[in-house]
Amino acid sequence: MKTTFFSFALVGLLQFASAGLIKRQSASQPADVGYATLNGGGAGGPTVTVSSLTALQSAASGDLATIILVSGKISGAAVVKVGSNKSIIGKSGAVLEGVGLRVSKKNNVIIRNLKISKVLASTGDAIGIDYAKNVWVDHVELSSDMSHSKDYYDGLLDITHGSDYVTVSNSYLHDHWKSSLVGHSDNNSGEDKGHLTVSYVNNYWKNLNSRAPSYRFGTGHILNNYFENVSDGVNIRQNAKLLIEGNVWSGGKKAIYTTDGGSATLRNNEYGGASVSVPSASVSVPYQYTALAVGSTKSHVQANAGAKLNF
Repeated sequence: MKTTFFSFALVGLLQFASAGLIKRQSASQPADVGYATLNGGGAGGPTVTVSSLTALQSAASGDLATIILVSGKISGAAVVKVGSNKSIIGKSGAVLEGVGLRVSKKNNVIIRNLKISKVLASTGDAIGIDYAKNVWVDHVELSSDMSHSKDYYDGLLDITHGSDYVTVSNSYLHDHWKSSLVGHSDNNSGEDKGHLTVSYVNNYWKNLNSRAPSYRFGTGHILNNYFENVSDGVNIRQNAKLLIEGNVWSGGKKAIYTTDGGSATLRNNEYGGASVSVPSASVSVPYQYTALAVGSTKSHVQANAGAKLNF
């Protein structure tokens, strides 16, 4: 087990009290774990607070470095296009209802501490990342419901079209049919092969049907996640290679499986009776990190995942 984090930040790092509660941290903090720490990137710029959809759309446009604090509840039926060098940070209690975020052909984006729910398929994903680099999604809560058909909503968090250096951490994805997709198509190898580098760290996946995540072509790291009542778990496809370690499954049917090729290094996981069917491979990641002992994964994730920061 490795014992250090690779971090671009020395100020405002996440601190936990002995009871596991999350302390205040800096809204300007850059990514501190996973692929998003590589290849440069960071946070910064002037701070603006928004409380309406039009204000959020305006602040998120362009590529000037900006820290955007979202205050209160913003409702609508829209996807906000996020420019490069933007940090979109929810203040305590911030909610986007029916409003998604899209990072397309942009770099160096941070999305943190937001609850995003019920974004209709006709609108887009709750969070969509495509043709992008250095994106950190941290402490978000993404959900819809399963009372509608599986195509009523689209993905909670989809990462596609050759995106690289993405980290999804400390987040809560729940009550949804199709949760998270890496690589949108089996026929997109020319664009995706050698890309789609994504880390999923310390996330809570609950009451999901599939795509937790579905992963094509790229190289990924699934570290210390807790999966509760997830029917189809990690689906490794199209020669994707994953390092999967320190994760816990409870109440699921399939923990890890392949459909069109793919392989993984499995290390210190607890499957809770869910099936595992994947060819082995030697997979490593190019950054340092600390892995929780698997016995601590469930309690840590349940206590900390989601929009629980204090800004």
